[in-house]
Amino acid sequence: MMAMKPAHYVNGAFTTTGTAFPLFSPVDGSQVGAVPEAPRDVVDAAVRAARTALAGPWGRTSVEERCSMLRRIADGIEARFDEFVAAEVADTGKPRELAATVDIPRAIGNFRSYADLAYGRPERAYPTTVPGWSGSGQALNYTVRRPLGVVAIISPWNLPLLLLTWKVAPALAAGNAVVAKPSEETPSTATLLAAVIDEAGLPAGAFNLVHGHGANAAGEHLASHPGVDAIAFTGASATGTAIMRGAADHVTPVSFELGGKNAALVFADADLAEAVEGTVRSSFTHSGQICLCTERVYVQRSRFEEFVDALAERVRALQDYGPMISAEHRDKVLSYYRLAVEEGATVVAGGGVPSFGDERDGGFYVEPTVLTGLPQTARTVREEIFGPVCHVAPFDDEDEAVRLANDSPYGLAATVWTTDLSRAHRVAPRVEAGIVWVNCWNLRDLRTPFGGVKASGIGREGGEYSLDFFSEPVNVCVKI
Repeated sequence: MMAMKPAHYVNGAFTTTGTAFPLFSPVDGSQVGAVPEAPRDVVDAAVRAARTALAGPWGRTSVEERCSMLRRIADGIEARFDEFVAAEVADTGKPRELAATVDIPRAIGNFRSYADLAYGRPERAYPTTVPGWSGSGQALNYTVRRPLGVVAIISPWNLPLLLLTWKVAPALAAGNAVVAKPSEETPSTATLLAAVIDEAGLPAGAFNLVHGHGANAAGEHLASHPGVDAIAFTGASATGTAIMRGAADHVTPVSFELGGKNAALVFADADLAEAVEGTVRSSFTHSGQICLCTERVYVQRSRFEEFVDALAERVRALQDYGPMISAEHRDKVLSYYRLAVEEGATVVAGGGVPSFGDERDGGFYVEPTVLTGLPQTARTVREEIFGPVCHVAPFDDEDEAVRLANDSPYGLAATVWTTDLSRAHRVAPRVEAGIVWVNCWNLRDLRTPFGGVKASGIGREGGEYSLDFFSEPVNVCVKI
C-alpha cells in the first residue's frame, strides 16, 4: 500500500510533478509535509484523461456498474477508517471525535446514499396523441439522462473529505468523469480517497486529482479550462465570483455553495437552556469554521440578558476546541476581534489568543468569543468571519426578528428557537435562507436540498438535486 503523502492522481497513476509547497500543522505550527503544486500541463493531462475515459470504458458503464463501484469506494474508506481520521485531524487540527463521528462517516454515507439513489431513480414517460397524424396518431415521449461530461470539483479546507465526496459521489453516479482539486491546506484525505478509488477499480481517467492553490494556479487553470463541462465549488463567495467570471467565457454550468453569516432567532418562549446549548454547537463547532455556523444571534428582549449571561458562561468553559486552519486565517479572525472593539462591541467572553502552556501555543488558536452591543450596520455583524465568534443582539417582536435575520447579503442557513409551533411555521418560511432549523442545528438528511440564496450560492445539492445538476435530461420522441 502506497505511502499517503500528498500526490496528484492522473489517468490512473500517482505523480508528484510540480514545485512543492510546505504543509503546516494548525495545532503547533510545525511543518508536517509538502504538497506538489500542479502546473498547467498536469491540469491539462487530468482533463484529457477525463475526456478519454468518457470516450472509453467509463463512458460505457451502466448505472448498475457505477453504483457497484461507489459501494466499493465506501467499503474502501470504511476499511481504512482510522487512517482517514488521522489524516483529517492532522490537516485540520479538529478534535478527533468530530472527524470520527461526522467527517469520515458522512463521506462513507455519501457514496452509499448516491449508489442507492442513482440505482433506483425512475425516469418519466408520456404517451402523446396528436390528431391528424398519419398512422396511429400517437407517440411516446420519454426522458433519459446523460452525464454532463468532465466535471471540475473544487472543495474547501473546513470539511475536506465530507464536502469533496458530497460532490464526487453524485458526479460519478451520473456517469461524469471528475477532476478534483482539494484545498491546498488539506490535501491528505483527498489523496487517500484517490488510493481507495484506484483500488475500487474505476477505469483510468474517471477520477483525477490535482493539488495546488487557487488564483493564478491549479484551481484557476481547472475552473477556466475549455475542456471542463461543469464546475461544482464550495468555498468563499469572493472565490465563487471569480470562478463564475471564468466560467462565463465558456457558458459552463456551475453549482456553488458559498459563504454565510447565519442568524439564530431565540424567542422568549424558547427553552432557554436548549437554545444556549444549541447556540454553543452552532457557533463554536469546529471553532466556527463551518459554513453553517451561527455568527448572528437575535434574542427577544425579555430574555436577552439571561441568554447572554448563560451563553458567556458556557463559552468561557469550553476546552476541547481546535485551531484555525492557518496562521493567515487566525490573523484574519483576530483582526475582526479588534475591529469589533473599535466598532464599539462589548466582549463578554473570549476576544483574544488562549495560552495552553504546551505545543499548542505555537499553533493557530483563537478564543471562542461572544460579542454584544454592535449596530446592524457594523462590519463585524455584516461580514463573514468564519471563526469561533457570535454577536448577540435583542429584538422586540416577530417581524423585527425576521427583518434582522434577512438584513444580510448572505442567506445560507438559520435557526429558530421557540416552543410555539405556530410561530415556528410562520417564521421559518419568511427567513431568506436555504435551510432553516427549528430547535436544532445541522440535523441533515442527505436526500433534502442543500444550498443558499443571495451571496450564499447557486443551485442545490443533496439527493436528486445533485443528480439533476450532474446530468442532462434528454427527451426522446418516438412516433408509433
